[in-house]
Amino acid sequence: MSNQKNSNDVRRREFLKTAGLCGVALCGLNSCTAARIQKGEAGPEPSCTHLTVRPYQLLCIVCAIGEGGIEKCDKRLGEIVRVIRNNPDIPVTVNCNAGDVYVYQDPGVAEDCDGSAEFNRRRDMEILQRLDLAPGATHPARILLALLFKRITGVSGICGFDKITSDAWKGCPKATSGNFERGCKQGLQMIIPPRGEEEMVREKEASVKTLYETKEIKVRPHILVCSVCQYGGGTRPPFKPDNLPEMVDLILTRKPDIPITLVKGADWMMCGPCPSRVARLNACVCGPIKSGGLYNEMKDLNVLQRTGLTYGSSMKACDLYKLILERVPDTQGVCALPVDGKPPYSIWFDPCGDKKHPNYDKGREQLLPKFTALTSKMK
Repeated sequence: MSNQKNSNDVRRREFLKTAGLCGVALCGLNSCTAARIQKGEAGPEPSCTHLTVRPYQLLCIVCAIGEGGIEKCDKRLGEIVRVIRNNPDIPVTVNCNAGDVYVYQDPGVAEDCDGSAEFNRRRDMEILQRLDLAPGATHPARILLALLFKRITGVSGICGFDKITSDAWKGCPKATSGNFERGCKQGLQMIIPPRGEEEMVREKEASVKTLYETKEIKVRPHILVCSVCQYGGGTRPPFKPDNLPEMVDLILTRKPDIPITLVKGADWMMCGPCPSRVARLNACVCGPIKSGGLYNEMKDLNVLQRTGLTYGSSMKACDLYKLILERVPDTQGVCALPVDGKPPYSIWFDPCGDKKHPNYDKGREQLLPKFTALTSKMK
């Protein structure tokens, strides 16, 4: 039996080495930050590109918020929060002692607290079960935390129990304090602040100015379909969250032949003022658990497939819109991804769903004759 245990320990150590995660057990951070804490240095490590945490530590952060704020976090948890605030989309791996076929990622018991090894093991696994994640799962911090706030609103049965069966199962002394529940009510913004209103106003002004002056429009494919929905719903400039109505108006009234180039990501020219845009990544973090970049990429690819185009394709605006309106007669399965019973906390859950969108139908009916006429005029 001891030989088998030693063999498992060796496999786990080798996995951690190859994954670049050695040293993380000190404080739930990757090796660069762990080394700095050992030296007594404060503040997040600028070059850190990955975090590894125990599931229960994420709950402890929320609990600290409910107790009085992030400053209530101990040094270990405070460092996790500082790194995430510095980079909200840093990859975070949640490791726990699961054994069996997941033994390769077991972190050991160095960070156990609040009771027996069995309690700690169960607490971590209960959290992962509620989040529907496997041990060793990796997600951007923003998505992982948004999922936690969506799926776990109380710690009864996780960090403590109504009936204590033995000293080994007493659990965390703060489990019944209400701190976690209070932290939940304050929400994700306490850890990852939203974009500032002034910043978005500045970005709106600057990006619209560029749109009107540019000789080429850059846009991700699927939001051209969104612009048709907006038009059918009566949205016209000025529009605060994005520049799609301004673009459609520009094409219809002034520049029908301006080239549109299809690009990846939440490009600044269209999405600059969006509350869900992450500027440094050119990424979208909309949706119930901030995973919009994932299903929006799928929508982009669907539009490209329907039109026969690729990223980098460039066409006159009126020609491109005419092509889309002809080949995308409705949004189902293109910009309204099949839900197939997916829960709203699924990373693939699309708020548009696979339902009919009458605004698209109406916008298509209104715009197709306009773009057809413009296309004919340009020949």
